[in-house]
Amino acid sequence: MNPATPPNGHIPQRPAPEREFTMRFTSTSRGARLARRLVSHRLNDWGHDYTTQVNETLTLITAELAANAVRHGHVPGRDFHVRLTLAEGTFRIEVTDTRAEKQPPTNPPAIDSLSESGRGMLLVATLADNWGVSPRRTAPGKTVWAELHAPPQGHPLTHRVAPEPTDIDLLLATASLLHGVPGSRPGAARRGGRRR
Repeated sequence: MNPATPPNGHIPQRPAPEREFTMRFTSTSRGARLARRLVSHRLNDWGHDYTTQVNETLTLITAELAANAVRHGHVPGRDFHVRLTLAEGTFRIEVTDTRAEKQPPTNPPAIDSLSESGRGMLLVATLADNWGVSPRRTAPGKTVWAELHAPPQGHPLTHRVAPEPTDIDLLLATASLLHGVPGSRPGAARRGGRRR
């Protein structure tokens, strides 16, 4: 649960992922919510149902990292990237933004019980088996990542239950989330399903 930032900025070699999901999101609160939802959907597709501990934990970690990317890593006109991988029984979530100078604390401080913010990285440090910050490989910025070791579960790689969603499937899912399909947004029923 200690953050592991690579010495001298060198990123250690990682095993090739068995499964991978990557997407770019607008650096807005809506983009952060969409990132959280799509990671949860992808984990469900991979056999870790929405109510499993793995799905709930990784979704919460994604929510915190994406919110931090929007709040502290936002550069006007720049998006943030999310990458979720599974390799050798370890899930890794990476959120990359373009602001290198704003780094999360390597040892999140204890938070005053009256404070209304500052718990995000403490939560990530508590939930993840490992986490850290790495420099962005190809451009200015940083990647904040977290790893979670999970017991084998889900659909066997050789016997897929459903085909991987195509780019069209992801775009349709994204559009339905953004355009307020009834019931897809909390409070939609109270407002009659209309946008304000």
